[in-house]
Amino acid sequence: MKPELPQMPALKLDVDHRIPASWDFDTGVSLVLLVPEGKHNALAKTPWDDFLKLRLADFPDDTNPILISGPRGTRTAIAFVSDDVSGFKSLSQARKLIAPLMAEHSQKINVISLLDQSPAACIMAEALVAAAFAALFPLPKISDKAAEKPSLTAMNFFGAFEAADFRYVKATAEGNNLARWLTHLPGNYLTPGIYREYAEALAQAEGWEAEFYDLEQLEGLGAGAFLSVVKASPVRDAGILRLRYRLKGAEDRPLALIGKGICFDTGGSSLKVGGGMLGMHGDMQGSAVALGTLLALTRLNFSQPVDCWLALAENHIGSRAVKCNDVITALNGTTIELINTDAEGRMVLADTLALACRQKPRAILDYATLTGAVVASLGQRMAGAITNRRHWVEPIIQTGEHCGERVWPFPYQDDYDEDLKSDVADTLQCRTAGAGDHIYAARFLGKFVDKDVDWVHVDMASTGTHKGGLAHIPTDIQGFGVRFGVEWFKRIAGESR
Repeated sequence: MKPELPQMPALKLDVDHRIPASWDFDTGVSLVLLVPEGKHNALAKTPWDDFLKLRLADFPDDTNPILISGPRGTRTAIAFVSDDVSGFKSLSQARKLIAPLMAEHSQKINVISLLDQSPAACIMAEALVAAAFAALFPLPKISDKAAEKPSLTAMNFFGAFEAADFRYVKATAEGNNLARWLTHLPGNYLTPGIYREYAEALAQAEGWEAEFYDLEQLEGLGAGAFLSVVKASPVRDAGILRLRYRLKGAEDRPLALIGKGICFDTGGSSLKVGGGMLGMHGDMQGSAVALGTLLALTRLNFSQPVDCWLALAENHIGSRAVKCNDVITALNGTTIELINTDAEGRMVLADTLALACRQKPRAILDYATLTGAVVASLGQRMAGAITNRRHWVEPIIQTGEHCGERVWPFPYQDDYDEDLKSDVADTLQCRTAGAGDHIYAARFLGKFVDKDVDWVHVDMASTGTHKGGLAHIPTDIQGFGVRFGVEWFKRIAGESR
């Protein structure tokens, strides 16, 4: 029995610009206190003035946040907030504030700001709600034992929080939760066929149009790159799913989201060894993030048309599996010499990009857990990006810094193509050895993107998982990219055409 698609956690949010005159809260109510960094005198305005002076003297000056019990036992997390707090730092600080209070089964959290009219108050409020939604959301567990439900049901905000955009926070949290939930499912609970069922059920609920290119159709289209990956699959359930979001009256060229959806990756003939296959059910995280981004944009009534393309497949080993040095022909006619069948992600993406370009999109954003090289380059704290538009390099950095999902661009120079020359085909799939595979992968993918289409490729292998969580996300699986995708498409929508 497959798990049902998740629902957003119920969390009531209230805002009151008046700070309570008394801080004698009911049992089960915890407090988050936002204080200007370096201005402890702001605490003099509070009912706990004398108590806090004595209590905070026990902590070194650089302790941030501080967790204490108030005069009547109220569990209190105190954050010293800088004026320029934003993005990743605000989300990270928010999780540190929320986590211990939720661990102690708080039913309600009161957030009180002593930041006056500083924009930092709203930034922290949004981060706290994002952290709460992430912490409240249960990842799927295959068990007949009922999961323990978190106690937190409400957050109240007292102070200058009127400008906080909780609608955006909830929309992006719902998209992130969906991405994490799908990625966490074991491979036998999320085959390409089951994944398609989930996505089409969501499409019906959200009013998206759905069109599935099955293997027979892909064979007719000549999508040899995609088909090469699924040659050994025992079930013919792979394919490319297109979801169409259209707000009424939106007639512009669509923006396109594309996601790598490899539901399990054995490596094929280039078989993964040792523990290399562990966690490979999560090799579809790029597609889950694309789907989560589409859901978030839908919740925000995004004004532009969006197509979401999910490349759903498994990379199996078997007698029919393709081999190294085989030559296949992609959907756009490009011939490819296979070098490593474990570089299957770029193969399914190649034909998906080419298929998406037939719809004349205004811009493409693709997500993929694609290369180990990007992990070696960046570690596991930010994603890599490559674009065919040089003037987008700085905007990509700014977008990631603003939303808290940091993305760092790499070069996209055509002389790298010299290392992908094949003696028997138009291009090598990848190099036989050497550094920089994330750049070569992008140069390969660029052969399937029309020159007049603006394109950003996000290699999120460096952010797919992070032990102990990252920023506001408390789980190893990150669902990284939903906030970035929403912000990036909002930015593009605002640009003159």
